[in-house]
Amino acid sequence: MHANSYQIFSRQTEVHAQLKTLLARHVASVFQKPVTAYNRAAFEHSIASWQAAGAQPLILDAGCGVGLSTMHLAAQFPDHFVIGVDQSADRNARNTLWPDAPPANFIRIRADLVDYWRLLLESGIRLERHYLLYPNPWPKIGHLARRWHGHPVFPTIVALGGTLECRSNWRIYTEEFAAALLQLTQQTVACAAYVPEQTITPFEQKYQASGHALWRCRIQLARSEPGPRQAAI
Repeated sequence: MHANSYQIFSRQTEVHAQLKTLLARHVASVFQKPVTAYNRAAFEHSIASWQAAGAQPLILDAGCGVGLSTMHLAAQFPDHFVIGVDQSADRNARNTLWPDAPPANFIRIRADLVDYWRLLLESGIRLERHYLLYPNPWPKIGHLARRWHGHPVFPTIVALGGTLECRSNWRIYTEEFAAALLQLTQQTVACAAYVPEQTITPFEQKYQASGHALWRCRIQLARSEPGPRQAAI
């Protein structure tokens, strides 16, 4: 792994001033983007695989890339089932190397997370653990709405419950994520510098080798039942 990753540069130096207003607007409105047939088929396939494996406590690796983190999570939590979701056909097609026989308690699928999250909620499925590992930080000031905590789907992410964890090599991303969680849940949110004992994604490995500070935001969410606004698709 080459340790040559550039540090994130942004003119933004603190939590975005418009985050609170933007999130309040998302909570107050119904997100009505149609779910595509392709994403629904991928969702149904993944859930059928989970149920066939015994419907163990469910972990979602959101934006799993080449799936290395999905395998690590499956090995770390052998009594859970892990679903790794990524929208890239190229990343899903890669043959991720694993030192031994890969764990059996996972599946990787290609799907749009915006649809996948909403289908989970619509189906009444709740997560035991939920990971967003090094999502695209969209560091320009005008890119707030492209960050997951600024996206209309964020209330759905929170409603899926479980232990929700976001990692980034941009401190402001995790601080905003924590601020958005606090606004929606009124729960105390843990957000701090993070040094992994074992890197579990290629990005995490590259960033650590390049000397980047890594940050983690984690919260144990209360379980919720889907309401009309949350489940609307």
